[in-house]
Amino acid sequence: MPTKKRSRLSAADRREQLISVAQQLFAEHGVQPTTVEDIATAAGVTKPLIYEHFGGKEGLYAVVVDRAMRDLLDQLVGSLTAGGGSRELLERGAVALLTYIEEHPAAFRVLLRDSPTWHGSGSAASILSTVSSHVEAIVIEVFERNDLDVEVVPIYAQMLVGMIGFTGEWWIESGSSLSRDTVAAHMVNLAWHGLGHIEKEPTLKTL
Repeated sequence: MPTKKRSRLSAADRREQLISVAQQLFAEHGVQPTTVEDIATAAGVTKPLIYEHFGGKEGLYAVVVDRAMRDLLDQLVGSLTAGGGSRELLERGAVALLTYIEEHPAAFRVLLRDSPTWHGSGSAASILSTVSSHVEAIVIEVFERNDLDVEVVPIYAQMLVGMIGFTGEWWIESGSSLSRDTVAAHMVNLAWHGLGHIEKEPTLKTL
């Protein structure tokens, strides 16, 4: 009786498989400890195939990070440019980030890890910096309405984005049973009511 041949993946499908396998390994073990051999073994291929598609671990890592960054930015920026009031935009931004974390935990973990020395800039920092530039539009509206100094808006935008980003990191890493919308609601509660009671000329009370 003839043996049934296993179906072979197309080049495109094989590439996607390698990206998915590498992303999971990078998320679980880190980039530096993960070897090309680890990726090849997990994917059920030979090492030369990985070099053929990506030129090595560095090239594969770059593809994994670039795709994760693009997907997250598309989701976040889309939520912040869809119009609406300041609070609505803040809520949508928080939900968009937490949704991405919930749906793509491995990709988010890769972004949270420090980039290896042979890769460009820190990925998570780059994303938060880009997103904060979009958040500035929300904060400016609040500042102008309350006759506050718009020159310091970038500080508040960075703080808001950092709060959401690091809370999202805690949410996924702690295994919290809190739902996405509950976490988002509490973040918005602090951010919004904090913005609503900003002092015009803040000072440090203990110095």
